[in-house]
Amino acid sequence: MARTVVGLEIHEAGIRAVELSRGRRPALVAAGEVALPPGVAKDSEVLDVDAVAMAITQLWSQAGIKAKEAVVGIANRRVLVREHSTPALRPDLMRAALPFDVQDLLPVPPEQAVLDFYPISESGGQVHGLLVAAVSESVEGLIAALNRARIRTAAVDFVPFGLARVAKVVAPPGQTVAVVAIGEHTTNLVVAQDGVPRFARIIPLDLGASAERAEQQFEDVPEQLPQARRAFGFAPADAVAPAVSDLVGRIDATLNFHARRRGASPADTIFLTGAGLDTPGLLPLATSTLDAPVFAIDVHNLVPPDRGAPITGRLAASLLPTLGVILGEEHL
Repeated sequence: MARTVVGLEIHEAGIRAVELSRGRRPALVAAGEVALPPGVAKDSEVLDVDAVAMAITQLWSQAGIKAKEAVVGIANRRVLVREHSTPALRPDLMRAALPFDVQDLLPVPPEQAVLDFYPISESGGQVHGLLVAAVSESVEGLIAALNRARIRTAAVDFVPFGLARVAKVVAPPGQTVAVVAIGEHTTNLVVAQDGVPRFARIIPLDLGASAERAEQQFEDVPEQLPQARRAFGFAPADAVAPAVSDLVGRIDATLNFHARRRGASPADTIFLTGAGLDTPGLLPLATSTLDAPVFAIDVHNLVPPDRGAPITGRLAASLLPTLGVILGEEHL
């Protein structure tokens, strides 16, 4: 049997994991999610190591995950991501110099941060790319929870970098695309070309309560509303919660900001995914608002199931960002 690799994400409401076989034809071996008690975690941050470790053990058992190590996806409002240029050096020297090069950009001292630099292009003796900085305490909490559950942390990966690798699979070569993973509390956006992230942003916005309010409004719509419109989420305008309109507006503004940057190519296609994709009214509003064709994708657009029935519904979209972190080898 081919070696497998596991991707894992910890969110405020729960933990998701996906196990992927390696080899010429990667496939989904196992996947699942478990809920977390209130207050034990935030997006990519562990507040109660014991409670999260217990949930990880439960997830491994319920989903039938066999591997004893995992790549952990991280993305939250405490992760800094920005464009950065640095002198062209050997990769090892560049990494050694990075803490001193970016110390004035960080919200914490360099020794309290986990840093990564994704080089994109080089000109005039400078390397241009994306700087990512995560607070060490957050990363250490994730690793501690996995250790307590007897799962080794193989690597920590920035979720938008995983989404860029997703883009390489679902987009034609040479095309500039945006992949937007809509979460319950945090939305990750990346613009990529041929798997290389050109631009990335984290958009903090809580869709949870808004989704519940919109669903209640949607249920109040007269029964004469065609069932097909219900099935595909085409809610009337007054059923779209303010946070949904706000999020779509922020996505639109972020993509427009990217397109106006010097030398940037606007997104030819926009792919939406993530746990919040089924929020009432979101997909049709995005389709009518954003300036490029919009498509919804999930894990089955990338890899087939290895055995048994395919993952369906909300979980299939929720797991796509988790799958992204194990599609490549570029980790923090």
